Amino acid sequence: MKLKIIIHEADEGGYWAEVPAIPGCATQGENLQELITNIYDAVEGCLSIDMDDIKLEKTDSVMELAI
Repeated sequence: MKLKIIIHEADEGGYWAEVPAIPGCATQGENLQELITNIYDAVEGCLSIDMDDIKLEKTDSVMELAI
């Protein structure tokens, strides 16, 4: 999967980034390398779900899709 991110220079130094395709998904970093590491973590966190909160019926199944 490819996602576009928007990288901003922070007023106080460093950078912050947002992922427009995932509302509320944003992070920051002191430098670009740290920002990129953090954006991977942010996207994973925004897209993850806790399966314990999902009620499945006997005829339901779960599939993981890699895009």
